[in-house]
Amino acid sequence: MSLQDKVVITCALTGAVTTRAQCPAIPYTPVEIAEEAHRAWQAGAAVVHIHAREDDGTPTWKPETFEAIARETRARCPVILNFSTGGAGPMTDRCEHLRLVKPEMAALNMGSMNYAKYSPKRKDFVFEFVFQNPFSDITAFLAVMKEANSKPELECFDVGHTQSIAPLLDMGVLKQPIQFSFIMGVLGGIAASAENLAYQARQVPKDSTWEVIGISTEQWKLLAGALALGGNIRVGLEDNFYLDAYGKQMAKSNGELVEKAVRMARDVGREPASVDEAKQLLGIGKAWA
Repeated sequence: MSLQDKVVITCALTGAVTTRAQCPAIPYTPVEIAEEAHRAWQAGAAVVHIHAREDDGTPTWKPETFEAIARETRARCPVILNFSTGGAGPMTDRCEHLRLVKPEMAALNMGSMNYAKYSPKRKDFVFEFVFQNPFSDITAFLAVMKEANSKPELECFDVGHTQSIAPLLDMGVLKQPIQFSFIMGVLGGIAASAENLAYQARQVPKDSTWEVIGISTEQWKLLAGALALGGNIRVGLEDNFYLDAYGKQMAKSNGELVEKAVRMARDVGREPASVDEAKQLLGIGKAWA
């Protein structure tokens, strides 16, 4: 099997807003997050995507908390660290952890959008807000990522986000090869469908890479589409709690979700990439060469 036939599996361990009331397996503390990272790596993930929490589960941007997560994780396994920068709050509060820890990768939201969850039963929104990511913030994040030598992972919630790379490439603040993440199924963004995934994949420049991030139980059909199209995949308790497509069998760990993703990959003839293979495929360490 050639390197190009390998699939990079990312596991998003905890997210920023999910709680143990929703899923008992959600990790909060640096040690708990590191243990979940180890389970994900053992199961076949090469990358872990990380948000930081206070010990009570509330989200935090404290650089020292990210540092503790990195220290605990690196003591357990060689998995690639991908730190979040997305969410509410000033841009300056969401990048200091990159300067301190210098993770191999960092997520970068590629545009603004309405971000909401709607309840048909209630005929009302569960929550709704404007997710603000202007180009000025994007370019500032890229400058910090260059300083930290953290490979940008471009999180694209819609087609316009994907196509927003053009001015960044022209300015020289973004360089190929690029890693795209197509987030699908968020209200306000692109709908979760195989047709939409195929369209997004066609926007990717030659020699760049992409993965799909499916929200909730839509995840599994999107993973199947990405595996068939030659893309990479992400699973994890941040995105989806369930091992089945019907929301009935809740995962007991991130590792269980990765195990299912590995089985799906092997069912279509693709083998999970090792950490070293993933670094080569994603161009980690070469983004700013």
